[in-house]
Amino acid sequence: MRLLISFAALFLSVVLLQLGGGGIGPLDAISGLEIGFTKAQVGLLGSAHFFGFFIGCWWAPRVMGAVGHSRAFSAFVAIGTIGIIAHMLIINPIAWIGFRIMSGFCIAGCYTIIEAWLQDKVTNETRGRAMGTYRVVDILGSLGAQLFIGILEPGSYVSYNLLALICCAALLPLALTRTEQPATPEAPRLRPRMAWEHSPLAAAGVVVSGLTTGAFRMVGPVYGVEVGLTVDQIALFLAAFVLGGALAQYPSGWLADKYDRRWVLIGLSGAAIVACGVTVGLASGGTGAVMLASGIFGFTTFPIYSVSAAHAHDFAVSSERVELSAALMFLYAVGAIASPYITSGLIEVYGPGAMFVFISAAHVVLIVFGVMRMRARPSPDDRTVYVNSPRTSFLVGRLFGRMRERR
Repeated sequence: MRLLISFAALFLSVVLLQLGGGGIGPLDAISGLEIGFTKAQVGLLGSAHFFGFFIGCWWAPRVMGAVGHSRAFSAFVAIGTIGIIAHMLIINPIAWIGFRIMSGFCIAGCYTIIEAWLQDKVTNETRGRAMGTYRVVDILGSLGAQLFIGILEPGSYVSYNLLALICCAALLPLALTRTEQPATPEAPRLRPRMAWEHSPLAAAGVVVSGLTTGAFRMVGPVYGVEVGLTVDQIALFLAAFVLGGALAQYPSGWLADKYDRRWVLIGLSGAAIVACGVTVGLASGGTGAVMLASGIFGFTTFPIYSVSAAHAHDFAVSSERVELSAALMFLYAVGAIASPYITSGLIEVYGPGAMFVFISAAHVVLIVFGVMRMRARPSPDDRTVYVNSPRTSFLVGRLFGRMRERR
C-alpha cells in the first residue's frame, strides 16, 4: 500500500491518459463511418496514430532534456488535447489524420516521461511490485477506455470534448506532486537492425504483433459495425479483446519460461489463426459468441510481443537491453502503422472477414519462419526471465531491463 501511495500521482496520470487518449481510436473509427469517411480513410486514422506514437517515442527524451519532465508532460498533454478537441471543428479526413498524429504523439511522449519518472524512483527491492502495479493500472485504464466508448455518441462534439477534458486532467497529478523531478535519462540510440541481428524470429514476431494488434484496435470497430454490432456492443467487443490479452499473460509467461520460446511463439501463432477462424465463424452467432471470440483472439495474440521480446533478450547482454527494447518497439510500430490502412482497404473490397484473413496470413508466415529459424540455430541454454513487456515507450527497456536476470 505504501508503494502504491508513493506512485499514486504517476499511476493516476496513466489511468486518465488511457481514458482520454486511449478512447480516441475507437471513437474516431465509429465517428468516421457515421460522418461518411471511407473505410480506407478510417484505417489511415489508425496508421496516423502509430506514426505519431513513433515520433513521440523518439522525440520525448530530447524534450525532457530541454525543458524538464513537468513542462514536457504539460506540452505533450496540451498537444493531445488540442488534437482531440479539434475533431469537431474541422470535419475532414486529412485534418483528422493530422489530429491523430497529435494524439499518438501525446500518448508516446507522456508514457516516456512517466516511465522515466518511475525508473528514477524505483529501487531493486521495489521494482517488481512497482512494475506489476504499473502494468495492472495500465491494463485497467485500457479496459476502461474501451468500455467508455459505449456511452459516447459517435460524431458528437460532447463526446470529443469529454475525452479532451479527461486527457487534460492527466496534467493535474504530476503538476501538483511535490516529488522532486528526476534527472533526464539519456535517449537510447535507435538501431532497428539490432533486433534482427540478435534474433530474426523475434524481429518478425514483433512486426506480426504490430500488424495484429494495430489492425484489431484501430479497425476492430469497423469490423464490429460491418457485422451488426451497436456502439455499446463494440465497446464490449474491444474490452473483451483487452481482457483476453490480460488473462493470457501468466500462462504464456509460464510456458515461455518452461519450454523453448520458439515453440511457444509458433504455438501462439497457430492458436491465433484458429482464433481468427473462430471470430469470423461466430460473426453471425449472436453478441455473446462475438464477445467470446474477441476474448479468445486477445488471449492468443497479446502475448506474442512479450514472448518475442524475451527470445530476443536471451541473446543480449545487460548493456544492450535498452537499445534492444527500443529496436523491438520500432519494429512493432512499423507493423502497427501499416496494418490499419491495409486491413481497412481489404474490408472495403472483400468484406469484414478479410481483416482476419490478412492477420491469419501474417501468422502463417511467422510459423514458417519460426520453423526455419529452429533449424538454423539452437535455443540458448542460459535464458532470461520472461517479462510481460508493455509497448509504451522507447525507455521501457530501462524499467524492465533489470527484471530480465538470467536464470
